[in-house]
Amino acid sequence: MFRSLGALVGDLLVVLLFVAMGLVQHGTPLTTQNLFLVGWPFALGVLLGHLAIRAWRAPFRIWPHGVFVWAITLATAMALRTLFSAGTEVSFLIVTAVVTAVGMLGWRAVAMYLTRGERVRPRVVTTAEAAEAGASTSDTATPETTTGESSATAGGPAGPAPTGRDSAR
Repeated sequence: MFRSLGALVGDLLVVLLFVAMGLVQHGTPLTTQNLFLVGWPFALGVLLGHLAIRAWRAPFRIWPHGVFVWAITLATAMALRTLFSAGTEVSFLIVTAVVTAVGMLGWRAVAMYLTRGERVRPRVVTTAEAAEAGASTSDTATPETTTGESSATAGGPAGPAPTGRDSAR
């Protein structure tokens, strides 16, 4: 839950930073009112993007979650700005697309890198291992083999079977 909330906050911060940079760049006073008036279409787009893609399932993933949240944010903001005649020139659309993409996908890339050790990688089973597992009973399911000997004396592994994170290393 905290990661999905963090992803939402991260995307909202990117949008807020983008709006603030735009206001400063164009000489508009950086006030709460101006931030809200310019930023609400983008914030609404972020919220809709997170809900539409159900970003809480994998909040840091760049594909497809990050890309779709970014695309929905961009489309919603531009649609609302067009609807309220706030300006959607092609140059603005291009700058908005590039800056928000770098921000929204960039922080996800950093987050994925920083949390790489926390993810469990699926174990790839080779054809030989699959054939061996299908031909004999599983030594990892129980500590004893079919003859009643412990797996350590029957030539199996000398301890409990690797689990989740242990098998991926």
